[in-house]
Parts: sequence; structure tokens; C-alpha cells
Amino acid sequence: MTPPTRTRQQRKRDALNRLVCDTDAWVATADAGSGTPYLVPLSFLWDGGILLVATPSSSPTSRNLQATGKVRLGIGPTRDLVLIEATVQGSVAASEIPDVVGDAFAAKTGFDPRQLTGAYRYFRLRPQRVQAWREANELEGRDLMRGGAWLAPD
Repeated sequence: MTPPTRTRQQRKRDALNRLVCDTDAWVATADAGSGTPYLVPLSFLWDGGILLVATPSSSPTSRNLQATGKVRLGIGPTRDLVLIEATVQGSVAASEIPDVVGDAFAAKTGFDPRQLTGAYRYFRLRPQRVQAWREANELEGRDLMRGGAWLAPD
């Protein structure tokens, strides 16, 4: 049985709850030259406006983020999805991240790249478009954010 269609305001509340409570996202990037897609699961921290992810500095994800500045993230199961298109707002080596940020990331995700021997980078990702839907009845109106601005009031 298909659940009833949520209002845009409810979908926004549910999407924000996922950003606060969920830990992992599927992160999709593409090679700037060939366009070859690359998809990996990464843990994230949401600060209310930016998603923070960490990946090895030499990984395809890191190279793609630095080259294109674009990313898509999928959070939640396929029948309760939050899909985010974002732009890179900056990156920093794990050894240079402020302690308060690194500590918050580690506390939320249970993963602390600063403690690893390999070089990691943190990337700050600003959502530009956010969509959320559960079933086909929610495909219409699935956009919650466009151009970095929420479409539904708080």
C-alpha cells in the first residue's frame, strides 16, 4: 500500500531529519576529462547548510571533486530518498581541519580521518538542489531546493 503524499513542508522536515540523523550517503562524481562516473559510500556531517565528507586525497572522488566541483549524494533507502546536487565550497587536508570540526565529524560518523596514516581531505559541499520522494505519488513536487534556496518555509 502506498503511503499518502507528504506536503513539501513535511518532506523538507523529513529530509532535514535524514541529514541530521543519517550517517552515510552514496556519493557520485565524474572524471572531468572522460566523464567516467564514480560512486562510493561516504560518511557525512551536516552543519545546517553544508555537508562535510572525507576521502583519501588520492582517490578518484577527491580528484573528481577538485577538478569539477560537482557532486550528487543519495541519502536513505530507495523508497525514502533524499537526492542532493551540491558544489564544492572548499577542501582541507585532514591535518589542517579545525579540531572542533574534526571532532564533530568523528563523533557523528564514528570515523576520524585525522587518526589515519594515509592522507585524507575533507570537502565542504553546499546543496544546490534537494529532492525527496518515497513513491511515484511523490514524484511531482519532489524538488525541495533549487539554486541553493529552499522552496518550502520552515
